[in-house]
Amino acid sequence: MTHLQHTLAPARICGPGHSFPIGATLVRGGANFSVYAKHAERMELLLFNAADDAAPAEIITLDRAMHRTYHYWHIFVPRIAAGQRYGWRADGPHDPQNGLLFDEHKLLLDPYARAIDVPKAFSRAAASAPGDNVGSAMKSVVVDPDRYDWEGDEPPRTPFSKTVIYELHVRGFTRHPSSKVGAGNEGTFAGLMEKIPYLSDLGVTAVELMPIFAFDPLDAPAGLTNYWGYSPISFFALHPQYSARWNATRNPLAALDEFRDLVKALHRAGIEVLLDVVYNHSAEGGTEGPTYSFRGLSNRGYYLLDPVDRGVFRDYTGCGNTLRAAHPMVRRMILDSLRWWVRDMHVDGFRFDLASILSRDETGLPVANPPTLWDIENDPVLCNVKLIAEAWDAVGLYQVGSFVGDSWKEWNGRFRDDVRKFVHGESDSVRSLPPRLIASPDIYQHDSREPEQSVNFVTCHDGFTLNDLVSYETKHNEANGQNNRDGTDWNHARNHGVEGPTSDATIEAIRHRQVKNFLALNLLSLGTPMLLMGDEARRTQRGNNNAWCQDNDVSWFDWGLVHEHADLVHFVRSLIRARTSSPHPISVGTTLQEVLSNAELQWHGVRLGFPDWSPQSRSLAMEAQRKRAGLRVWMAMNAYEEPLAFEVPPSKLGWRRRLDTSLPSPADITEGAAMVPLAGDRYVVAAHSIAIFVSSPMEEPGTGSARTDPAGAIDAE
Repeated sequence: MTHLQHTLAPARICGPGHSFPIGATLVRGGANFSVYAKHAERMELLLFNAADDAAPAEIITLDRAMHRTYHYWHIFVPRIAAGQRYGWRADGPHDPQNGLLFDEHKLLLDPYARAIDVPKAFSRAAASAPGDNVGSAMKSVVVDPDRYDWEGDEPPRTPFSKTVIYELHVRGFTRHPSSKVGAGNEGTFAGLMEKIPYLSDLGVTAVELMPIFAFDPLDAPAGLTNYWGYSPISFFALHPQYSARWNATRNPLAALDEFRDLVKALHRAGIEVLLDVVYNHSAEGGTEGPTYSFRGLSNRGYYLLDPVDRGVFRDYTGCGNTLRAAHPMVRRMILDSLRWWVRDMHVDGFRFDLASILSRDETGLPVANPPTLWDIENDPVLCNVKLIAEAWDAVGLYQVGSFVGDSWKEWNGRFRDDVRKFVHGESDSVRSLPPRLIASPDIYQHDSREPEQSVNFVTCHDGFTLNDLVSYETKHNEANGQNNRDGTDWNHARNHGVEGPTSDATIEAIRHRQVKNFLALNLLSLGTPMLLMGDEARRTQRGNNNAWCQDNDVSWFDWGLVHEHADLVHFVRSLIRARTSSPHPISVGTTLQEVLSNAELQWHGVRLGFPDWSPQSRSLAMEAQRKRAGLRVWMAMNAYEEPLAFEVPPSKLGWRRRLDTSLPSPADITEGAAMVPLAGDRYVVAAHSIAIFVSSPMEEPGTGSARTDPAGAIDAE
């Protein structure tokens, strides 16, 4: 091991240290360092004064007899303070066929580092090629987690029944020049903090942040950037570039405080913080990928490898490698990571990317009772947080409706697809719609679970935006550099006559109406609704349905749209208020079974009692009653190209119009005394429209007397 033999002499006397806690932990007089490296034969700890240093300030060689316990290398180093940059070098067998990839020249991040620092010369290529990469490698940073005043911060703990999730990208939310946040705050946690009043006014109760763990922005085609962040290099450290303070001062500790300031401010506004977490793969990729951390410390421990040829990475993620989540060390790391974000960063929950991978065993096979998932569910630190699974992986393991556990909620991809098909008038789409509106009992009723197990969405980061869903019929991903081969071809999208933007007022009116239809179905259906950033203002990605590498105005939120489409923002705000300020019309009971057994639901067509389930049908009406509340709701949905006159059920109290997506703002959604009574027994629902009427006692403002007088009633015929 020639390289390690020519090291600097230690500048301080170090003690043996302890194997626990893992990572770098400040203790009296210095810090304890511990790292898992089962097959390593020698280890070095390198200390740096700054991330850009081309050489370490000090190299400490660990003694196997003194500094190793079982599979852990550990050492106590005196005179270490918060902010100290450091890294590991590991030497051992380089035997790819047996899954051993030690490289004595590579500086390695501590997998448990609570912060990292990135040199200006950071290079993915240098981490992938032979030779020393100390000057261009990321550095781990020692953190004191107790050096922050939470000022009595408490999580909102919003029940799922009142939760409305808003998925956003930290950088994309305020990076566009139109965001008008403070100078230097664009695209950062600080910039997001400035937009809390907007989120609060909109009414969302939780933000789901796309990956904020430190990731590799260079893991992308040449000339492009990994924008989404699904390329993690750490499961404990923040992505430093999302911090305005790090960008200004290069102080990684300031990034932690900035994120905690954001969490604290969101909590004060009653908004929960959910993190999109990627515990299924890392940025190290496949065989030719870079060596950042895990590969150089314990490749066989951290990754699923082919059992015959361990030089081949199992790839269930589409990203080159798959974490070996069932391995005891990886299970512990995932749990410790989650606990860190909850206990020390006050995060309220998590959405698990490709969560089905966590149900695979140490050989990659799915198992009925995966220990990693049960560990997460039963952990006492995590028992009060929201757990949401993307219940599939990249190679066909699909577990929507069968995901293990008692508290997990699931992204409902069936809701997305079936609602898209109906609104866009696809053949044989009516029959599949009713279960989606009532929390998908065909998927979830077999469990004694609440309706909110179904996380309903029409769009998310992965796919078209809502505007593009009604403006394009095919993807336009040429800018991604993959000849438009990437991204799904199954979008159930419709352009209504012109591909992309148009000046045709008739087409534009239909598109606007369809956007409202999607929003209404999403926000008023049973389940937990999730909105995509900017959909409330018709944000566009110009037809790109896989903008993972577009760190530009294709992906950024143009805030000018909020003013351009103020009517739509008002519509969404009103829908959310309607959902969160009063119980759902049929939400009587705790479990989905109880809700549906206590609800009175009837399905109609244009004629009462005669729903049309044929493949050619494009319309449906639903009547729901809650007798104890004296409330009845009638909803008519018309996906035809022409208006349809629906028969309305009789009501002694009369019907008042709550919503009609064909009407201009503010008549498209009203409440209280502003709701217009209906005269007659039919209502004409315009083409591509949804109408909702309610029947219940209504008090006149300030009088306490019920109003049932049909004076001023509408007659749409």
